[in-house]
Amino acid sequence: MRIDLHCHSTASDGTDTPAELVRNAGAAGLDVVALTDHDTTRGYAEAVAALPEGLTLVTGAELSCRLDGVSMHMLAYLFDPEEPGLLAERELVRDDRVPRARGMVAKLNELGVPVTWEQVARIAGDGSVGRPHVATALVELGVVPTVNDAFTPQWLGDGGRVYVEKHETDPFEAIRLIKGAGGVAVFAHPAAVKRGRTVPESAIADLAAAGLDGIEVDHMDHDPATRARLRGLAKELGLLATGSSDYHGSRKTCELGEYTTDPEVYGECTCRGASAS
Repeated sequence: MRIDLHCHSTASDGTDTPAELVRNAGAAGLDVVALTDHDTTRGYAEAVAALPEGLTLVTGAELSCRLDGVSMHMLAYLFDPEEPGLLAERELVRDDRVPRARGMVAKLNELGVPVTWEQVARIAGDGSVGRPHVATALVELGVVPTVNDAFTPQWLGDGGRVYVEKHETDPFEAIRLIKGAGGVAVFAHPAAVKRGRTVPESAIADLAAAGLDGIEVDHMDHDPATRARLRGLAKELGLLATGSSDYHGSRKTCELGEYTTDPEVYGECTCRGASAS
């Protein structure tokens, strides 16, 4: 089985619609795919309606969290999307994205960059607006060559010149909410140092003690040595080690199924989770 547990659609900051994503996942030879849009499950119904025969779709979301001033993401799987506590928190984070993006546009304008809110809103479409949409606007204007080049201290990186904070969930609370909704909690790309500061391994141990199910080990932002270290940490802490593409369509260079999750690990996730399609 080929299992990719971290993908994004136009419901957040991917470029494939949810329907296109599942069709592309089937064409890529995947057996299981998780739709993990940022702080939302709004694309799930469309993905289910277009699901190719033989492809399993996993309920998912990538939750925006912050621990001791460090931004981090928590992948939630197989939860009840209508459970009130987790739903309210997702909506709170998602609603704060618009004023945050407007704030980044204002800071860019102060620096003389002619980005407009209308441009960013057009790029975001119906998705949950975020930094990748602002980054895409910078690419369109020729300010930076790629989306990744916008995520630096000069521009949109954490603490950068045009960075604006938003509401982010405490990761211990995120774990509690995910578990309360019957879900499985996995720390996304925990050692992605290219993105900025990362939480220390001691914090991962604390999260494990609080009920964290796993860490995303095989990911494009982890080099081989980092993957080996994280795999050892997962074993030491009794955590599941997942692998995923973090696919965003044309917005990033990774491909569907570029990294995958071991079938036994996925099987354990399904045993712990509340729902799967």
